[in-house]
Amino acid sequence: MNTPELGDIAPDFTLPGTTMVDGQAQKAHFTLSGRRGHKVVLAFYPADNSPGCTMQLCSYEDEMEAFKELGAEVWGISRQAFGSHEKFARSKRLGFPLLSDEKGDVVSAYGVGLMGIGIRRSIFIIDEEGRLGWKHVSLVGATFQSAATLKRELANF
Repeated sequence: MNTPELGDIAPDFTLPGTTMVDGQAQKAHFTLSGRRGHKVVLAFYPADNSPGCTMQLCSYEDEMEAFKELGAEVWGISRQAFGSHEKFARSKRLGFPLLSDEKGDVVSAYGVGLMGIGIRRSIFIIDEEGRLGWKHVSLVGATFQSAATLKRELANF
């Protein structure tokens, strides 16, 4: 399974997602090509409420203002359904969208599936023109790219 190459137009997709706004879950569909003109950080993660994913996504939430100042949105993507995402976002006070790729189509398009595990923890930064500007695909494990690393990479383009 290959991941898109740097400079390629990122594989487009539309996924359902949930975002917590003022304590209320707001459900919507998110289309990557609809965000042209903005940088988008796609954070693929294995599972809601797992220790590594909780640390990762909470660290991104803590730096959300800095991401916004760099002109970037963060979208979390996993294979869990709305209900799981809503509980996770509510309990951890995550204010960015968590998208549900239940069929695994987007996971496949980005080449981040891993047999028996589901999703390899991976980050893709998409630039304003919809091109892949930076990526990190983990082999296995709980190690994730820090918010500081993402901010540094976002500042480069």
